[in-house]
Amino acid sequence: MSLPNLMTLSRIPFLFLITGCLLLQSPGPILALIFFIIAALTDWADGWLARRSGLVSDFGKLMDALADKILMVGMLVVVLTVGLLPQWTLFLVLLIITREFWITGLRLVAAARGVVLAAEKLGKYKTVFQIISIALLLLGKSIETDFGGDLESGSALLCMNTGIAMFLIAAILTIVSGSVYLWKYRALMGLGEDQNKADHA
Repeated sequence: MSLPNLMTLSRIPFLFLITGCLLLQSPGPILALIFFIIAALTDWADGWLARRSGLVSDFGKLMDALADKILMVGMLVVVLTVGLLPQWTLFLVLLIITREFWITGLRLVAAARGVVLAAEKLGKYKTVFQIISIALLLLGKSIETDFGGDLESGSALLCMNTGIAMFLIAAILTIVSGSVYLWKYRALMGLGEDQNKADHA
């Protein structure tokens, strides 16, 4: 178990740690924000360290994507449950969850056939907007709870509204990137192209 892989796996307990902090009073929310930023940074740092140290592995590639999805999907459920996202975003959260598990399943099918599905740029942008959205929502909550702000006005409200806007952009990118994957790798699902073509994608 190399250091990059340990960093990758750390994102899973970070999810529970962040959730626990959000359920506490001050300084819980600011701690949740700090831990989320650290967890998000490991998504970049583990890959950088693995490449720099020559420790890139199939396990690391698979778990990096899986741990990232567990963290982001889990955080979306958490911020919706504690009321940082409005209830009308429930459909969009479910859409994002569906997309993430569908892509994970598609990657597993591809891996079983010896095909590696490269990450699409739109998918990376989607993740960036998700991270920014959640960070802003946590910041808004922290301003309210830890610094006596008001979610109905001022900087707390600005953070919350901007966070919701970033979430909507992430949801749009989710639909678009999911559609790109569906079209690009449709042969893996037996749609429209000869199976052998997919095996050499």
